Amino acid sequence: MNKKYLSHFSQLSRWLLVAAIALVLAPAAAIAADHAALERDARKAYHKLLAKLPVAKSLSADAVAVLVFPKIIKAGLVVGGQYGDGVLFKNGKAAGYYNTAGASYGLQAGAQQYGYAMFFMNEKALQTLNQAEGFEVGVGPSIVVVDQGMAKSLTSTTANDDVYAIVFGQTGLMAGVGLQGNKITRLAD
Repeated sequence: MNKKYLSHFSQLSRWLLVAAIALVLAPAAAIAADHAALERDARKAYHKLLAKLPVAKSLSADAVAVLVFPKIIKAGLVVGGQYGDGVLFKNGKAAGYYNTAGASYGLQAGAQQYGYAMFFMNEKALQTLNQAEGFEVGVGPSIVVVDQGMAKSLTSTTANDDVYAIVFGQTGLMAGVGLQGNKITRLAD
C-alpha cells in the first residue's frame, strides 16, 4: 500500500478512536445543551420531519408522546460511541429532556451525525422511558425503526407496535445507523 495513504489512514483512525472514547466517557452534565436551545432545535427538526414524511405525520397523530433527538454524533474505529440530547413532546409541549448514549464494537470506521424521533404509541411504552435505570433500546417495549420501504406502507391502522423510530438527517461517513444498545436517560429539568 502507499505509505502516504497509510499515514493518513493512521491519523484518521487515531482521531476517530479519541473522538469515540470522548463521546462515551464525557459526563452528561458537561455535554447537555441549554434546555431552551435544545427545545428549539428539537421542535425545528420535528416539524421538518412531519413536513417531509407523511408516515411521521400519521404516527404523530396517534402517538401519546414523541421523543426527538435532533443531533446525535456517532464516531468509531472498531470501538465506537454515540451521544445526543433530546426533548420529549407531549400534547405539543416539552415534557422532559433526555440524552441517549451508546457504545459499540465491531467492524466500523467513520463518523456521522443524524437525528431520530421515537413515537410512543401507548402510555405503557411511555412509562418505561422514565424507569429508574433509564430506557434501553432493544429491552422492553417493541421498537420498530421505520425505513423508506416501511414508510410507504405504514398507516395509523397498521401501526400496532409500542414505539416507532424514524432516523433523519444523516451526514458523514459511517456504515449503518443502529439504535440497538442505546440507553436513554432523563436529564435534570
